[in-house]
Amino acid sequence: MKKIIAGILCLLLVVGCGCSITEDSPKEQVKLFLNRYNDNDSEVMDELETYVSEEDFTDDQKETYKEVLKKQYKDLKYNIEDETIDGDTATVTVKVTVYDLYKVQKDADEYLTNNPDKFKGKDNDDYDDESFINYKLEQMQDNTDTIDYTIVFNLTKTDDKWQVEQLSNDDLEKIHGVYNYEEE
Repeated sequence: MKKIIAGILCLLLVVGCGCSITEDSPKEQVKLFLNRYNDNDSEVMDELETYVSEEDFTDDQKETYKEVLKKQYKDLKYNIEDETIDGDTATVTVKVTVYDLYKVQKDADEYLTNNPDKFKGKDNDDYDDESFINYKLEQMQDNTDTIDYTIVFNLTKTDDKWQVEQLSNDDLEKIHGVYNYEEE
């Protein structure tokens, strides 16, 4: 019985050591990074709060937009396609699948152009921006169309630990699903 318990403990020790080694690989750090979005991690939510607060929206619109992006983060899918390590730097190429909010915004703008009467103000004569933003946010909430983007994550090793570097604005827009892919 002692040999079985000793064998199990040795196996757990080996498995535990193996996990700690791979846990700090560039791939694993990118997985942890993206899982923070999937989990609506508090740090990600703080960043979201800052991002949305800069929008010129009403308080209700900001709340709706936050809900749209929380759903975006939660439903984000990813597949790690490649990892390249060169000393203390690494790149990890990832395909992410997100809701195509860029197309929703583009379609909403086109709808506005073709149907300006739908967004009249209270006096029924002037364009009402709040009404249009509400429409656009509603379309974002209802959207289920997705798009795939490729993001190359850069990492550096500091004190024997891999760290994901700050993403570019384009890469953040890809995670948000608002990246303008028509300009590529």
